Amino acid sequence: MKQQEFLHMISPFKDKIFRVAKRLLVSVEEAEDATQEVLVRLWNKNDGLEKYNSVEALAMTMTKNYCLDQLKSKRASNLQLVHSNYGDNAPGVDKQVEDSDSWSWVEKIIDNLPEQQKIIVQMRDIEEYEFNEIASVLDMNETAIRVALSRARKTIREKLLEKHNYGIKSS
Repeated sequence: MKQQEFLHMISPFKDKIFRVAKRLLVSVEEAEDATQEVLVRLWNKNDGLEKYNSVEALAMTMTKNYCLDQLKSKRASNLQLVHSNYGDNAPGVDKQVEDSDSWSWVEKIIDNLPEQQKIIVQMRDIEEYEFNEIASVLDMNETAIRVALSRARKTIREKLLEKHNYGIKSS
């Protein structure tokens, strides 16, 4: 098989090889190395590639096996040390519980607002309506809506701070 025929055969899936390698190895450099190694191995087998039903499936299997071998090798332990610097940015369970609790307090505070403020907060902050849309629905002018929203937010903020600071003496 000539070089042009080989390139034509692998061009539809060479990017897939890289993506699989990157998914398994995390590092772009390691994925590029793995892709190059798999392509070299395919080139070395080029006389026998016609006997395979799917050269793409063969390439994917070779990529997976090569990457798993790399993860098991000594180089992979160095790679993991490099990537252990990155922490999980997801909030911890305690933060999730606090956020959930705060949100339930906000919902209770909103429920106790005057009806007009409750509707405006719902439409603007939760449903994300524009001020002109709220004005047309409630038959009010935009300035009055902005004032009512400001007062509602101030009430929510004050009540929430009051709940969060419960039991804390201020001097």
